[in-house]
Amino acid sequence: MSADTDKKTMSLRKLRRGQSAVITGITAEGEMGRRIRDMGLIPGVQVKCIGHAPLKDPMAMRLMGFTLTLRNNEADYVTVAA
Repeated sequence: MSADTDKKTMSLRKLRRGQSAVITGITAEGEMGRRIRDMGLIPGVQVKCIGHAPLKDPMAMRLMGFTLTLRNNEADYVTVAA
């Protein structure tokens, strides 16, 4: 069994603090999909959850050398393998 089949696929929103994952897809279309991709959230990019705000929205993550915050409704469109 390969390492890829051992990974769990989930929404980016479900990452826990300190957990890393690789983006596997973007399900948003149109303007929302373009905006998410413009922020650097594209398949193959590794992200690490830094944490969630006290009320769980937004979440902060590190990717490609910068920190990005994303609202949960936007993070739901990003699929990751952790």
